Amino acid sequence: MNEDRDGVLHAVSSAVLAVTRHLSVREVLQVIVRSAQRLLDARYAALGVPDEEGAFAEFVAEGISDEEWEAIGPTPRQHGMLGAMLREGTPVRLPDIRRDSRFEYWPREHPVLKDFLGVPIHDGDRVLGIIFLSNKRTPGGFTEADQRLLTMFAAHAAIALTNARLYERSRELALVEERTRMARELHDAVTQKLFSLRLTAQAAASLVTRDPDRALGELERVERLAGEALAELRAVIVELRPAELDRHGLAETLRKQVRLLDRLHPASFAFEEHPVGVPGPATEVAVLRVAQEALHNAARHAGAERVAVRLGCEEGRLVLEVRDDGTGFDVAAAAGRGLGIASMSDRAQALGGSVSVTSVTSGPRRGTLVRMEVPA
Repeated sequence: MNEDRDGVLHAVSSAVLAVTRHLSVREVLQVIVRSAQRLLDARYAALGVPDEEGAFAEFVAEGISDEEWEAIGPTPRQHGMLGAMLREGTPVRLPDIRRDSRFEYWPREHPVLKDFLGVPIHDGDRVLGIIFLSNKRTPGGFTEADQRLLTMFAAHAAIALTNARLYERSRELALVEERTRMARELHDAVTQKLFSLRLTAQAAASLVTRDPDRALGELERVERLAGEALAELRAVIVELRPAELDRHGLAETLRKQVRLLDRLHPASFAFEEHPVGVPGPATEVAVLRVAQEALHNAARHAGAERVAVRLGCEEGRLVLEVRDDGTGFDVAAAAGRGLGIASMSDRAQALGGSVSVTSVTSGPRRGTLVRMEVPA
């Protein structure tokens, strides 16, 4: 009996530790679902976080492939059993969900669920979300002990989810401060440069007929000021952070972009992610921009059948790889042709990292690999 209890406590402890290692809300939700699925040996697991409009702000699941998700369609509304659990805020354990009066329907492509265990995730009296499992692999369905175990896990998951939200809120506030700083820089530097540029241009115009030599000097100053203003404006623009990163984080933003390319192009685009924690804002922007540049080149120039994006960590460094099986190219010759190799390298070097581009134009390993490494 003690061995069984110790085994259960160890399983819960491992699941809780897995959740608390992550700080992104999306990552926390995914790890909660994955940990609960393994903890109670369920085929399907899902977690829904309600919004204020009768739907779910977030809904993640395990046991369903991306293709099955697309076939199922939009995330569920707050109806049926999920709606009842949100209203009642109490656990539900059923031998067959289809026979409960609160059950309504599933989309046609939805997997068939039978035995069901759902537990609300509470923050005080407020329901943060619902975690539910279905189709336990062990015969006999979910037990009362399973319900107690999932309830205990949900209490710890609530703390991790609340912490993740607080962390993301602090990041948002930091980003607001950073944007305010950039706005000041834009005003103080670029605006003043443009004001000087306008005055100098007016002076040059007034001197054209009566003192051409002085007018020429003023025009040269106009050219210099314009170049300085352009350089400072570019520096500010480069620092701007895409809104998708604020909403979804680096991994999910990349996943969505790869999925979009897969739908729009004849080539197959795939994304593979290994946990990378929460990189700093500057790192997220740099990695996203390098990935976008490499994907753009692969889609337009490679003539590839398959393009694979991998994001992960190796020996304390965040690693991005974009690999295609296309025609390849001469990297040295292409460096000055506008394929963005220099800009990708500059972004990595600014963070103490590097970008390497390897391309093979013939043989069974033909194709291109763009690899970026930066401190994690």
